[in-house]
Amino acid sequence: MTVYDFTVRAQDGREVSLEEYRGKVLLIVNTATGCGFTPQYTQLQELYDKHQAEGLEILDFPCNQFANQAPGDDAEIHSFCTGRFGIRFPQFSKVDVIGENAIPLYRWLSENSSFSGFGKGPRAMLMAATARSMDKDYKSNGAIKWNFTKFLIDREGNIVARFEPTEDMDRVAKQVEEALK
Repeated sequence: MTVYDFTVRAQDGREVSLEEYRGKVLLIVNTATGCGFTPQYTQLQELYDKHQAEGLEILDFPCNQFANQAPGDDAEIHSFCTGRFGIRFPQFSKVDVIGENAIPLYRWLSENSSFSGFGKGPRAMLMAATARSMDKDYKSNGAIKWNFTKFLIDREGNIVARFEPTEDMDRVAKQVEEALK
């Protein structure tokens, strides 16, 4: 399987085949409007502005599963993101990324990637404690741990990297640039 085997729901309710993105480098992100990582929207938009012409697409999937941090409906979330952060990359309908109602795309992403930790520092320690409180076995499974987990997909539709929300966005940008070459 590749990412092109999945169909997702656009913000306006229509079904979108990810086949439409064949040949592009994708950064797939589960997001939230009220999260401590929400300011990453600025860096994501900067990355998109810099590399869209080279074939980068950022696919934004709002998710309310982590501490109710995306409580609005699709229109409210989109209005917030475009108004506050000026995002212009594709934003899809709000989804579940974990559990029995997780959309097939996110089940595939989780099952075909591994969690490699939150890094070092206070934010990483806080995220580890939060993840442990939700899943005692969080270190040994690929389940999404929090908002702003990112998956880098190559031009053939394969997962090439997973970035936890604590990952430095400069490192994300470097790997995106490598994938675009």
